Amino acid sequence: MFKRLFWLCVGIGLGAGMAYWLQKFVRQTAERYSPERVSNELVDGARKFGTDLRKALDEGREAMRKREAELRAELELRQAR
Repeated sequence: MFKRLFWLCVGIGLGAGMAYWLQKFVRQTAERYSPERVSNELVDGARKFGTDLRKALDEGREAMRKREAELRAELELRQAR
């Protein structure tokens, strides 16, 4: 009898815990995909992408200028010989 009561209580506890967890999970998922939040994340992502793209272009241009200066210096050395 106590064995059955124990397992009944365990089942009720697990059921209640899983119901709470599932409710919380569904609420968070619905909030995550709400139109306002999705649009805000898209805008923030686009801004960050634009910033990262500008930084990458600036770094590429700087590397290109340095390499061009190196090549010109090498060319001047060759012509001076």
